[in-house]
Amino acid sequence: MAQQIPVDPRARADDPSSDAARDDGTHEVAADLAYRRLLLVNVVFIGPPNAGDRGWVLVDAGVPGSKKTIRETAQTRFGAGARPAAILLTHGHFDHVGVLEDLAQEWDAPVYAHALERPYLDGSAAYPTPDPSVGGGLMARISPLYPTNPVDVSARLHTLPEDGSVPHLDGWRWIHTPGHSTGHVSFWREADGSLVVGDAFVTTAQESAYAVATQAPELHGPPLYLTIDWPAAAESVRRLAALKPERAITGHGRPLSGPELRRGLDALAQDFERIAVPEQGRYVAAPARAEDGSAYRAP
Repeated sequence: MAQQIPVDPRARADDPSSDAARDDGTHEVAADLAYRRLLLVNVVFIGPPNAGDRGWVLVDAGVPGSKKTIRETAQTRFGAGARPAAILLTHGHFDHVGVLEDLAQEWDAPVYAHALERPYLDGSAAYPTPDPSVGGGLMARISPLYPTNPVDVSARLHTLPEDGSVPHLDGWRWIHTPGHSTGHVSFWREADGSLVVGDAFVTTAQESAYAVATQAPELHGPPLYLTIDWPAAAESVRRLAALKPERAITGHGRPLSGPELRRGLDALAQDFERIAVPEQGRYVAAPARAEDGSAYRAP
């Protein structure tokens, strides 16, 4: 059974003494970096408050039904009518692209993702089937019910630049962090050590409905039931740990910061196979990969 690394709650990158959000509904981890939790997943807003139209970027696009919340959060934080310069995707699982099609169209915004993630975003391929046998919690057991079919934003879809730069975000770079999905990426700003990691690792036991509800901070590998390549996931965590980040916003759970983040991330990286990888499971025995086409199914 996969394990977790407990983390001191004081290591939260947002205010550990309060769960109160700003007026716009977000929690800030830096002056121009904030997140909002939408049911079971986080979306990230990059850009200073009052940045205006095209002065900010959205990372990931929430769960189905969250369009109004995301739109109103953006209006309050960045100004009336403020559309993003781009929507960046860490990956295309249903809880990260729930309202992507609607928002991209309404905002006429370009969408950027890794080349290996494109088939899930242009309507041409479905994700591998979730594995409910791993994790043991309610969220894992019901995972066969989660949507795996692709969205289609092909008219606005762009591949992230090969040089690692991030369009519309000076000072940020994207890092390929596969494992949870084949084209998963994380975003890194070296100047202040900020990481937006999607589901490369998370800070809650996403398999457990109780843990999702309570959000007690602890470091985990990627959510078990949707991770399709465990050796790649291990290398991705080690790549991120080597950056020695100051703060990290994950797709699930509260953001963490400081020495406690680095301690926990180093421990996860050094002992990933014991801590994060389930003892058995569909993708433990047979990883699904882009190279042989097993990561892609007919929609």
